[in-house]
Amino acid sequence: MSGRLHLAVELGAAGRHPGAWRLGGADPARLFTAPYHLDLVRTAARGGLDLVALPDSLRPPGADPAALPGTLDAVAVAARVAPAVPGIGVVPTVTVTHTEPFHLSKAVATLDFVSTGRAGWQPDVSRTQAEADLFGRARADRDAASLWREAGEAIEVAARLWDSWEDDAEIRDAATGRFVDRDRLHHIDFTGEFFSVTGPSITPRPPQGQPLTVLRGDETEALATVGRYADVVRVAADTVAGAAEARDRVRAAVADAGRDPEQVTVLLDVETLLGDDAAARLRELDALAPADADPAPATLRHVGDPAALAALLRDAAEERAADGFVLVPLALPSGVDEIVDGLLPVLGDAWTPAPYDGTLRDRFGLARPADRYTRTAG
Repeated sequence: MSGRLHLAVELGAAGRHPGAWRLGGADPARLFTAPYHLDLVRTAARGGLDLVALPDSLRPPGADPAALPGTLDAVAVAARVAPAVPGIGVVPTVTVTHTEPFHLSKAVATLDFVSTGRAGWQPDVSRTQAEADLFGRARADRDAASLWREAGEAIEVAARLWDSWEDDAEIRDAATGRFVDRDRLHHIDFTGEFFSVTGPSITPRPPQGQPLTVLRGDETEALATVGRYADVVRVAADTVAGAAEARDRVRAAVADAGRDPEQVTVLLDVETLLGDDAAARLRELDALAPADADPAPATLRHVGDPAALAALLRDAAEERAADGFVLVPLALPSGVDEIVDGLLPVLGDAWTPAPYDGTLRDRFGLARPADRYTRTAG
């Protein structure tokens, strides 16, 4: 983990609050357009944030007409905004349940290419029968431990596929007609509990070698997968003390997996609604929420004064409750402007934007992984 405080922002549709798409200024006609997402990410990049997190899920829309009726694919959105907005990492959520790791590895590798090394991914699991039905699959009862073991295998397969092309496998010699040295492509021959994949990938090794892996560390059942594979871990907690406990659990899981906890960054989610009128807007949001939606906080929430939020973040960082924060606006697009123009200027010495040189892994102080299949000399 690098020593500086890390800040990210989650940019999902109209914001995390279920009533946000109906709030004045949300402009629902633009929610499913490229310019809307480009504007959000450009604002985040203007603030010098480390990354934008693009949420996604396989959950089908509910029957309530007041609910937002759909979502865009987060990897596709990331691939659209990343080449157009330099200077910020792009991390889409990727649901690994019901999907094949071969295809996911190819999509994330492509994102790393088009972002010139600023890509990550947040593998997540799918839990409900309704989601399984979308794929036409009979779903046996799956407990959280099983889902996260499967997620761990998907991450392992993706990493092996990214490594299956050696870094110098591409020759690109038009005169001889040799684009690739096939001796430098490798079968991964993976067989696990859930997947059997031969490989190699059909996409060259990504610029970062292995794009940044972000995982949620809230569930006990997820911690073994988090400990083994995560570069960055997101946690939810309703207090700073709870965040510190969550960070300790994550670091213990990393150590149990034989890895250095100092190489893993733990980010606390903080829901935000900032400004003098924030309390009134929250009441309006709650009134606009669908009847079957829960507008209650999912993690620490701050409504009101940006300076008070800045003090809260500084205190949490000083108490080592987190290595940084994912700021989660309740309403967009206004929420990202509130963060960049309201919060960041009053954070003081706790955070200063750093030039975005290099890759997203560089941003988090992580080396480029060695290719596990590279032939040794002799």
